[in-house]
Parts: sequence; structure tokens; C-alpha cells
Amino acid sequence: MAEHKNMKEYHGQIKEALDDKFLRKTLDKFAVDYKANRARIFQGWDVPALVSEVADIKDNAAQHMMELFEQFKAEAEKRGVHVHLAADGAEANRIIAKIAKDNDCKTIIKSKSMTAEEIHLNPALEKDGFRVVETDLGEWIIQNRNEGPSHMVMPAIHLSRYQVADLFTEITKKEQDREDIQKMVKVARKELRAEYINADMGISGANFAVAEAGVVGTVTNEGNLRLVTTLPRVHVILAGLEKLIPTVADALRCIQVLPRNATAQAITSYVTWIAGANECQPGPDGKKEMHIVFLDNGRTKIVQDPAFKDILRCVRCGACANVCPVYRLIGGHKMGYVYIGAVGLALTYLYHGADKARSLVQNCIGCDSCKNVCSAGIDLTRIIREIRARLIKDEGNNPAGGVMSLVMKDRNRFHNLLKFVKFSQAPVTTKGGRFIRHLPEILTGGDQTFRQLPALAPKSFRQLFKTVVKNPAQPKFTVGLFSGCAQDFIYPEQLVAGVRVLNKLGVAVEFPEAQSCCGLPLEMMGQREASLEVSAQNVQGFDAGKYNAVITLCASCAGHLQHSYPALLKGTETEFAANVFAKKVMNFSDFIAKNFDLKPEDFKPTTDKVCYHSPCHMRNNGIVDEPRELLKLAATYTPAVEEDTCCGFGGTFSIKFPELSAEMGRKKIENGEASGADVMVTDCPGCVMQLRGVATAKDSALKVEHMAELLARTMK
Repeated sequence: MAEHKNMKEYHGQIKEALDDKFLRKTLDKFAVDYKANRARIFQGWDVPALVSEVADIKDNAAQHMMELFEQFKAEAEKRGVHVHLAADGAEANRIIAKIAKDNDCKTIIKSKSMTAEEIHLNPALEKDGFRVVETDLGEWIIQNRNEGPSHMVMPAIHLSRYQVADLFTEITKKEQDREDIQKMVKVARKELRAEYINADMGISGANFAVAEAGVVGTVTNEGNLRLVTTLPRVHVILAGLEKLIPTVADALRCIQVLPRNATAQAITSYVTWIAGANECQPGPDGKKEMHIVFLDNGRTKIVQDPAFKDILRCVRCGACANVCPVYRLIGGHKMGYVYIGAVGLALTYLYHGADKARSLVQNCIGCDSCKNVCSAGIDLTRIIREIRARLIKDEGNNPAGGVMSLVMKDRNRFHNLLKFVKFSQAPVTTKGGRFIRHLPEILTGGDQTFRQLPALAPKSFRQLFKTVVKNPAQPKFTVGLFSGCAQDFIYPEQLVAGVRVLNKLGVAVEFPEAQSCCGLPLEMMGQREASLEVSAQNVQGFDAGKYNAVITLCASCAGHLQHSYPALLKGTETEFAANVFAKKVMNFSDFIAKNFDLKPEDFKPTTDKVCYHSPCHMRNNGIVDEPRELLKLAATYTPAVEEDTCCGFGGTFSIKFPELSAEMGRKKIENGEASGADVMVTDCPGCVMQLRGVATAKDSALKVEHMAELLARTMK
């Protein structure tokens, strides 16, 4: 598990992970394979409907948590089971230790339980003199290495066969074949067989605790759990209260998504149902001594918190780590405390406190990939932002955040500051004033030389709009244009191109000047108060009802306006207007693709070969094919490898974690170069800033431009 005192120490740990070439290679391969395998196993399924159904099942269970506990307890006790409720980890550890002492147990075998990791059960039992042996292969390996899991489903994914062979050589005192994986598995099996036979107590986790029958269900791929739960004379099940579920039918529905999302399997090798104390010769009255310990540890409090209650839907599939671009670079030991990945960042705060989460929770790029893949539809990005906001509320603001908040919540003050920067930036610009020469590391959180940062444009878009717009007399559509601050003040040429394209297509464009930054940077920094003010200002600045659509050329702005505004402004006087506004918002490419039947003859011939970078907040909102169809019309589309991965920008993320941002950006440019494309096209100014900046810094021949620029120069 990750332990660090401050951000400086955390950055040091991140560097260690980035320097681990085996880890990088392994996680790269896993990320690519997982995506393909998951798509295959879900083929033909209505995934959104299934996820929605699982979310409803888990939400209903969470709302009736204590009722389900009482029902489960009554049913399980009929089957000879002792049921306990522990308020926190310390109490759970005491209960389990007492069971072991009362039954004169010496050796305890375990089958993987993240809840046991949550409460640090092994060290507590070992401190009381018990010998504890993990029996899942991955868990046994990392136990013998004195490490924590690096993934919730694949705890030893960070290790090579050679490291495992060296460990097994040390354990067995016999040289192991470093290439033969199957032989190593047999070595582990042989070593563990004696443990099963000699153990006094078995401890297992649970995927489901079915209240209607007092039955526990588990899904596993190794036979060890069945040995752990049947051979020892004492069996203890440890489960969080959120594992309670009303019916077997509910559990079976969840099982349809859990293995598919976790390991891309239709079903795991073993689905086990444990219904009471089974026969056991050494046990009292020929029956096993069986206990179930339910853990609260804040769960009953979380279910009462509207901002966090959805986290209790989690089925521990680990998919949020599988698709996370940050996890892919540094692995679970650096992106989690006990729980791993995006859900781990949130659960660390909720179960282990602010001290453990303060640095970790910053390491989210906000791409929404976790939200898009979650088995139960948890908006993990929103929850992580909420945690950042609460940390600031509870602990006070930091200087940078305070200044940014003060400036950005006042539109005039913000725009006046940008005007001042525009006129004072000349001494530090380069390449004809297009780029900033450098910024002091004290302002950026680290070395930003991996990319060239753009200078502010000589004129903002709001200064140019009236000279550019040429609205048709009888428009097909009338749209309001949301600029966002990057395109208004840094890349106005992208908006100019967008207006020209829309006008060519018979669309009237209006630009409400009361608009400001969308507020996403403030949300990313935890500046909730200022974020709310900015959101309300933008909603009030648009009379969204009079437009056919509110168009933005920034994928990040679109995602925030569509999905965050209604939640942020719920219960305020602008709630109704915010919902109207959000429903009108559309991405530029999506609007054109869906409303105009463009043909190849609508474009001028070009020799350009183009690849595409799919912005996170477009593809994770389901906009995948539309931009590529436009590319095929406008130029020769030459797909690059992994077009649907994050570029590493993430706004303030790239400032806070430049070492991670650099790796993602370089990989994207290298993939674009390898495709043979002349131009990489994208739909987000933040992605342009990152990719063009990286390409310029490495003197790449690959050009980067916005979709609007490509269409403007190729449309007849």
C-alpha cells in the first residue's frame, strides 16, 4: 500500500514507477488487451441497460442496509451461523481474533478479501500470535514479498515471472525454472496443500450476502476458496455491509456484469454459494463453526451522504483501474492505499481518512474513463472532485487555488487579467510570439519542458466575432456558441473556423458575451464555491431556450456543461435553466455529423493524411464514430494506434503531474507519427495545447489542428 507524507514524496514514488520498464510494458499490454477482450465479451449486450439495472439493485440494497442485515442475520442463524456486526476495522479484528482464540486456532488460511486488506486483518492476527497464510496465488506471492495488492482482481500484476521464480526459489530452497509458468503454479499448489490440511480456521470474503436466504455468494477463478471454506473446522466470512443484497435473483443479475467487466469472462471458473454451517467431523456436533462478520467502517454514514452514497454500488471488478491512463503508467501501489484505481482514490478518503488521501486524490486526470466502464454506473470523477472540494472546505484553501477562485468567479476581473498577460507576455515568447519560452517550476509544479505552451492570442475571439460571423438570412438552425476560455483567448482561430463552417452550412451563430470559463478548472482544483458562481453566470448569460443548440468546440467544456451543471446547480434558483441549458449543449463535430448529410463532393481534394485523437470527454460520452466520418470526407483518414486514449492534458493535472502528462503526450505523438499521417486532428483545445506543444518541443513533422480548422480549409 502507498504511504507518503506529502506531494514531494509522492512525486518521488511516481518517478520510481515510471522508471520500472517491466511494469510499464506489462500495464501497456494489459490495457490494450483488456479493452479488446471486454468489447468482445459484451458484444450483443445492452450494456447501459444492464449497468443501470445493477445500479438500481445496489442503490436499493444500500438504502435498506440495516433491514437487510437483520433479515440476513435471522436467516443465517437458522442455518447454524453466528452473525456479527463490527463498527470499524479494530472491532472486526477483535471479533475475528476472539473467534480464533475461543476455538484454539493456531494456523489461519485466507482466500482473497479486499475487506480484510481494508482493516489490515493479517497484521492484527499475526500480532495476536496467529499464523496467517494467503491461498490465492497472487495474494500468496505478495504476502511472501511483504507487499500489498496492486490490483483488486490481479494483485500481483506488477511482478514478472522472473521475480516470482526467484521468490519461489527462496521459499522452497530449490532453484526454479524462470520460464515455465505452469511449473511455478504447481510449486505454489504443492506448498499450499499442506496449509489447507493443517489449518484450524479459514477466512474468506464475499461478493454477495443474500438476505432472503442467509446465503453468501462468491465468484472466483481458483479452487482455493472452496478449500478454505470447507476444510478447516472454523470458517469466518468477512464482508462489508454493502455486500448485502435482497435476493438471489439480484445477485445473479450482478454476476452477469461482474466477471465480464473484471476479467472479460462470461462467467468465472467458480461461483460458490455457502448456505450455513456444513458437516465437519472435528467441529462441534459434527458441524463447522461458522461466523459472518459484517463491517460498517463508515458505510452506514456514507449511505446518508448524497455526494458519496453511489460508491456503495461498487462490485470490486477493478475495471476503473483497467482503463485509467494514470494507473496504466504507475500501477496500483502508487495509485491507491488499500483499494486501487479511481475507486481506490475515493475509498481511501472515505475509509482511511484525509491524511492517506490528500495526495492520492489529486492524481485523477478527470477523463471519465472509469465512469464510462463502471459495472454500476458510479460517477467516480464527480466523487473525486467532491473529495477535493471537501478537503479545501475542511482544511482551508491553498494560495494558488484561492487566487484562481477570486479571479475566475468575476468575469470582468478574469478577462482583464488575461488582457494584462497578453500585453506583458512579449519578453517571454518565442517562435514569432506563438509560444511561451518557459514558466518557472514554482508556478507549474514541475518541469514543463516536454511541451511548448502557447502564448495568448493578439486578439480574443470575442473581439473578432462580429467581424467574422456572416449569418444566413433564413438559417436552418440558430445556435448559441460557447467558447470556453482556451479558444476565446488562446486559440480564437479555432472558433473563427467553426463559425465559418457553421455559416457555410446555413447555421446562424450568436455569441452571448456574458459567458466565461466553463468552471471545470475550478472543479478540478476543488474550488467549489467559485465553480458554482461561474456555472450560474454562464447559465444566466445564455437564453438557451431560444437556440436549437448550444455549440462548443471544446470536448471538456461540453462534458462539464452537459453533465456537471445540472448536479452542481440542483436546488438553486438556476436549477431549471441549468437543465434546459445542459440539454441543448452539443459538440461541434457531433452537431454537424448528425444534422447535415455531407458528401465527399462537398469538400475540395487534398493530399493530407490525417489521424484522429479522440478527446476523453467526447468518447466517454458516446461520440466515437461521428468525428471519424467527417475526417473521411475531408481528407485521407489514416488511423493511428490507440486513438481512443488520453493525451495527458487534463488541465491542471498536467501542471500538477508533468511527469505523467509528458509520458501520455509523447506516446500519442509517436503513435501519430507511426501512422504516416501529416496531421493529427482533435476536437478539444486542451488536447491541441498538449499535442501541439509536445510535437513542437520534439520538432515533430506531425501537425496538430482542431476539427473546425480542417473542415474550414477543406469544405467548398
